[in-house]
Amino acid sequence: MSVDTVTGGPPDARSLPAPVRLILLTNGRRISEVLHVVAELRIADLLADHPRTVAELAGLTDSHEESLYRVLRCAAAFGLVTEEEDRRFAENELTVGLRSDIPFGVRDLVLYNGSESVRRPYGEILHTVRTGRPAFEHVFGRPFFAGDGAADTGTTDTGATQDTGAAQDDVAAGEGTEPVGTGALFDRAMTQMSRSTTHLFTSQYDFTRFSRIADIGGGQGFFLSAVLNAVPGATGVLLDRPHVVKDAAHHLAEAGVGERVSIVPGSFFHPLPADCDAYLLKQVLHDWDDEHAVRILRGVRDALGDRAEGRLLVLDHVVAGPNEWDQGKFLDVDMMLRFGGRERTLREWQDLLTAADFALANRPATGRWAVLEARPLPRARSGRAA
Repeated sequence: MSVDTVTGGPPDARSLPAPVRLILLTNGRRISEVLHVVAELRIADLLADHPRTVAELAGLTDSHEESLYRVLRCAAAFGLVTEEEDRRFAENELTVGLRSDIPFGVRDLVLYNGSESVRRPYGEILHTVRTGRPAFEHVFGRPFFAGDGAADTGTTDTGATQDTGAAQDDVAAGEGTEPVGTGALFDRAMTQMSRSTTHLFTSQYDFTRFSRIADIGGGQGFFLSAVLNAVPGATGVLLDRPHVVKDAAHHLAEAGVGERVSIVPGSFFHPLPADCDAYLLKQVLHDWDDEHAVRILRGVRDALGDRAEGRLLVLDHVVAGPNEWDQGKFLDVDMMLRFGGRERTLREWQDLLTAADFALANRPATGRWAVLEARPLPRARSGRAA
């Protein structure tokens, strides 16, 4: 293996010798740290109107000019910004995604992925591999979901896991565990995630056959609003923990559906409203291990009662098959390290649903976020009473 082979510019990785590809893979952490700095300094916002010299950028960000130049030069090497002549930098299509003034930017998601609550557990991934326990607990001395004393009663829920994330503030920003402000960052990051996935879900499933739709753990109602705006004749129920839904009425009114939604403060580990014909669990179950996920699902099954036409709609990732590229396989490691949760294959979803007296009623795509439609099984058939 020659030095030129190792240091040459990034050719098609498939054409490189295996040892060189391995070395390139170790750059992942370097890339993510450089990306985090560019996001933190709001470089994308500063380049929005025109290119700037590194001297200008250093002055505007209160940074050391030479150090900033070397970081931005590295960022340009993997395409995050464009380096021009005279140490001048310009935005490109990747840079734009880090701007704070565009509706579908991902700056907060990038910042959260570089935060202590994500970074430090990855530093202890071997602990999880050896023990099966979330590295988050090992690093911070407490479970991710351990606020308001709920851990003792088994009633902890995620709230707006991928909608607003506010229910996790007391954990992700817990005293002595997280830097001040990380909880608010989690809120913003999960809102960005929800916005990016809402269209994916609403475009692949027809909600119009339902007249009353419950979003369980639905945060402040961003997704439920999108569904109800697509189904003008339907009403909704928004259930989440009290401190999550306290401002939901304002958000729902802004979305034009305020008069059509009943807001129910509560937990998805407690009895659910029983007057709906569809129950949504959007990006909730992947936070939980199978035991807790089945408990949540059985709560929905109890709420449906004997209504065979009622439906459970699980909006979550379905992991692709062996050796297939799937971002969900990376997210699965996140779930393992932070919550003890998991992303699931189609077979694993089917097994989970069966354990809660449901049967899969559609054929969701794999390797992507998908809608899993489940119909209730008769309780007499399963041998369990309602």
